Amino acid sequence: MKIYYKIVLIISILMVTVDSFAQDFDINLQIRPRFEYRNGYKELMKDGTYPTSFVSNRSRLNFDFKQEKIKAKIAFQNVRVWGDVNTTATSDKNGVALFESWFSYDLNTYWSAKVGRQVISYDNQRIFGGLDWAQQGQSHDALVVHYAKDKMQIDFACAISNGSESLIETSYTTTYKNLQYIWLNKKFTNSSLSLLGLNTGYQYENTTDALFENAYMQTLGGFYKWQPSKFYGDLGVYLQTGETALVTKKEAILAYNLGVNLGYKFNSNLKAELGFEYLSGKAQDDADSKVKSFTPLYGTNHGFNGFMDYFYVGNHKNTVGLKDFYGKLAYEKDKLQFAIAPHLFYSAAPIINSITADAANSNLGTEIDLTCIYKLDKNITITGGFSKMFGTTSLEIIKGGNKDNDNNWAYLMISFNPNLLSYKNTK
Repeated sequence: MKIYYKIVLIISILMVTVDSFAQDFDINLQIRPRFEYRNGYKELMKDGTYPTSFVSNRSRLNFDFKQEKIKAKIAFQNVRVWGDVNTTATSDKNGVALFESWFSYDLNTYWSAKVGRQVISYDNQRIFGGLDWAQQGQSHDALVVHYAKDKMQIDFACAISNGSESLIETSYTTTYKNLQYIWLNKKFTNSSLSLLGLNTGYQYENTTDALFENAYMQTLGGFYKWQPSKFYGDLGVYLQTGETALVTKKEAILAYNLGVNLGYKFNSNLKAELGFEYLSGKAQDDADSKVKSFTPLYGTNHGFNGFMDYFYVGNHKNTVGLKDFYGKLAYEKDKLQFAIAPHLFYSAAPIINSITADAANSNLGTEIDLTCIYKLDKNITITGGFSKMFGTTSLEIIKGGNKDNDNNWAYLMISFNPNLLSYKNTK
């Protein structure tokens, strides 16, 4: 059965159900084409290579349902690049994926449980985030138990992953093998504090004993956010310990992350921010087997360390780490928003010049990000940006490419988000 027949069937069933009880039912659509020009994106341009440009597109259809103690959501999406199939193709390259599929039940006034494929996002999204910048987004198959009373919230979650309904244990490296966490948030008058305890199990193949084992890593830390007046800021501190899987073995890990952001609102239109983030790394001449590089796991990493994604967006894992000094000046007026954000990047651990065997300068380069957002209509938002990387020799050592090439990136994105149907039955 074609996917659109399935969608029509779902709508019909839900409409009949909604008409029988006191329920809410909403259908929302998102169509989001994005043009990108890449000329040194994620890595310095190599000599003899040329920039590229393309248009990617997300089409997402959301079904939201609510009835007394029950909530549910199903979200279908298709992610494509213009031209990835022939104009007369009978099928799509990526097809339609299930981005979300969950339901929750209110056990009582304070407790509820949510099960299924869902977005998990907390605080500034450094460890868990929805990754909305990526056209495919990010969602998890999990059970989350939620407690809320007054200004206190606590989430308990667990997940287990496998590649199929297998009869025997097989190798699994798609994502974590299992996961458990507790997240606590307490709101105060002008601030809030969150604490996170995350245990993640990654599978690896023990070739010596010919069996599959799990390495368990713990990520522990907290996030504090405050805004007493025109001044505001946040502070995040995380530690990673335990073990991490390295293909056919496991190694001990001890790594940490510190991020602080301070801002000031001059008025309702203009604000400025200064910040610093430290992600521990490992020196290139360090012979110790212990992993010392922090990994931000399932966060919205595009929102950190520059929009050109040189660091921690599917890359820079188990390397020399990063020090990121940054600023931001943002202006907002009516339907228009504008921001400029410079970043100064340094390695957190020594880089070794392979030719001289000496330590290289820790300076990795400077990136400048320009962003503009315009609200054209209540359903249409236009976002554009331009970024440039001024790399160094040290960045060449860890990333390759040529720092003297013109390394830049630009994009233009249109997001169309209409509500197709909103039905409320108060029976």
